[in-house]
Amino acid sequence: MAVMAEVVSTTGAPLGSPASLPPPAAAVKDADAEKLQFIEEMTSDVDAVQERVLGEILARNADTEYLAKYGLIGASDRATFRAKVPMATYEDLQPYIRRIADGDRSPILSGHPVSEFLTSSGTSAGERKLMPTIEDELNRRQLLYSLQMPVMNLYVPGMDKGKALHFLFVKSETKTPGGLAARPVLTSYYKSNHFKNRPFDAYNNYTSPTAAILCADAFQSMYAQMVCGLCQRQDVLRVGAVFASGLLRAIRFLQLNWEQLADDIEGGSLSPRVTDPSVREAVAGILRPDPELAELVRSECSKGDWAGIIPRIWPNTKYLDVIVTGAMAQYIPTLKYYSGGLPMACTMYASSECYFGLNLRPMCDPSEVSYTLMPNMCYFEFLPMDAAASGGGDASQLVDLARVEVGREYELVITTYAGLNRYRVGDVLQVTGFHNTAPQFRFVRRKNVLLSIEVRQDGRGRAAARRGARVRAAPPARRRRGPAAGAAVDRETLDRCCLEMEEALNTVYRQSRVADGSIGPLEIRVVRPGTFEELMDYAISRGASINQYKVPRCVTFPPIIELLDSRVVSTHFSPALPHWTPGQRSHSD
Repeated sequence: MAVMAEVVSTTGAPLGSPASLPPPAAAVKDADAEKLQFIEEMTSDVDAVQERVLGEILARNADTEYLAKYGLIGASDRATFRAKVPMATYEDLQPYIRRIADGDRSPILSGHPVSEFLTSSGTSAGERKLMPTIEDELNRRQLLYSLQMPVMNLYVPGMDKGKALHFLFVKSETKTPGGLAARPVLTSYYKSNHFKNRPFDAYNNYTSPTAAILCADAFQSMYAQMVCGLCQRQDVLRVGAVFASGLLRAIRFLQLNWEQLADDIEGGSLSPRVTDPSVREAVAGILRPDPELAELVRSECSKGDWAGIIPRIWPNTKYLDVIVTGAMAQYIPTLKYYSGGLPMACTMYASSECYFGLNLRPMCDPSEVSYTLMPNMCYFEFLPMDAAASGGGDASQLVDLARVEVGREYELVITTYAGLNRYRVGDVLQVTGFHNTAPQFRFVRRKNVLLSIEVRQDGRGRAAARRGARVRAAPPARRRRGPAAGAAVDRETLDRCCLEMEEALNTVYRQSRVADGSIGPLEIRVVRPGTFEELMDYAISRGASINQYKVPRCVTFPPIIELLDSRVVSTHFSPALPHWTPGQRSHSD
């Protein structure tokens, strides 16, 4: 990932250092100042906030079957909780979740009624998890959303003078046998009264009508949002989607549909392909005959040159509002290509299980993004990764939020108001610093996504075939010259890329390659253009949300493996052995 100059606060100190947020300027609205003060209060003594949060959670869930199982009836103190409640995985909780989904309304996990299930994306293994949630979780989500724009206003002035072209989508929900809704977390939020009846603020001022966002038909929703974004092009100050993959899908949609969109704008009439009456009515209030705008769309999109297309169409865009950390980092060069190098703001860290925290330096380079976990969202604990890697990982090794150490990596473990107790989220985070007493974390990876190749020492053959796994890898981003550059890369270059990737792996791997001969040469398979878009289409057809979709780094689901294998156009192997010197030791030795 590229490195850019560090963004500093109005005081000259990096925001996110142990110092406080920069003092609000005179122009900062009272509402912003109140939210910024709230952040300061929450982060000034995180241990005290965390103790209060855990006490609240245990008190309200005191009569649940799950806590009773571990002898926690009537106890709400941290010491008893630590001593008696073990860590849990989704598999541990699945029998309880299944009973709730089937209609059992007794207090199994939560003392408050489970209002619905939030579904994970399920893009790797093909199976979605069901996460129970309760009604007042919406209040906590809304609170975290409300903190984003006050922080952003410290860095980008004038955001209240325009709108956001933010591509937001819902997914058709399903019902469990017991009648509870099961839907992605963002679908839940967008369908809630918190969103539909939200008070006006700059962060929620979208070019997309609510009816277009709430349309479950992905094509109609995208078409309506795109045409409304074009009609209001001069008002757009930020362009985005939840994940980078969603924004790139929107750009691809423009590439495929610009002619029809221009015709609609010229005539002031929406395409008959959009049939939803509520969407048509909402768009009718925005779409007016505009031959000049239609000609601009045709002129810019017919060139075949899509470099900088975002500022060319939306000239007042100040930044991209999109998550480009973790699995999304691979899209950074492509987004730079389409945006002409606009900054990319990663504002929030959240999951289906719980919303976690904020990036208090939202305009930093993607390689420097760290999230400050807000201690009022849930009770946080952390399992040191060296303990987990060495075969440990019991609850006695968990570390509180206030006691993590800078530089160390941890697996995130949470206890939520909705009844997840010491739940292993699966995210690996690294502590990068503190804001007041609140640790800041860099997202490293999902646990178990980085494969331990030295354990599977049948090379690229037996073990991988037996597990039915495929690892998706890409050449380093610095090799990219544009979205279609890979098509022109010659065989020799890709072969060398295999070797370069092997050189970047640890000494255990290289010893197995060079000295032991137990691992064969690394292989890169090049797939035809559009394959990963097909993969996204397939995942969405199986119920994944456009908002949540992340390209899997490792897949074991047979239909996905078959899809990838069927699109292979060439294969490449490392042409030589990586460098290894006897006596070398890795950090994992």
